[in-house]
Amino acid sequence: VQLQASGGGLVQPGGSLKLSCAASGVIFTINAMGWYRQAPGKQRELVAIITSGDNANYADSVKGRFTISRDSAQNTVYLQMNSLKPEDTAVYYCWSFYRSRGYWGQGTQVTVSS
Repeated sequence: VQLQASGGGLVQPGGSLKLSCAASGVIFTINAMGWYRQAPGKQRELVAIITSGDNANYADSVKGRFTISRDSAQNTVYLQMNSLKPEDTAVYYCWSFYRSRGYWGQGTQVTVSS
């Protein structure tokens, strides 16, 4: 399984970005997909996750601002990020759980700064 993330960049506080992550090399339905992030000097943390049944969970810090969604037919997961704050600055990593294994994509940098 390969995960290709895109959509990061530089945005001002209060702005929006949408991340995308496409999975390839899969045959069966991916059980869950999600996003983690890692800020400099901090541990990687869960941002949001969505199951094959479209059940979504969010970190408390992003609830009400971020929305995760998926297109199962395209094996793609999205993260719509609104009302971005400087503390959202991090490298965002796509993750998937497929056939009892976790897979990571390459990170995409999100920088929130004026």
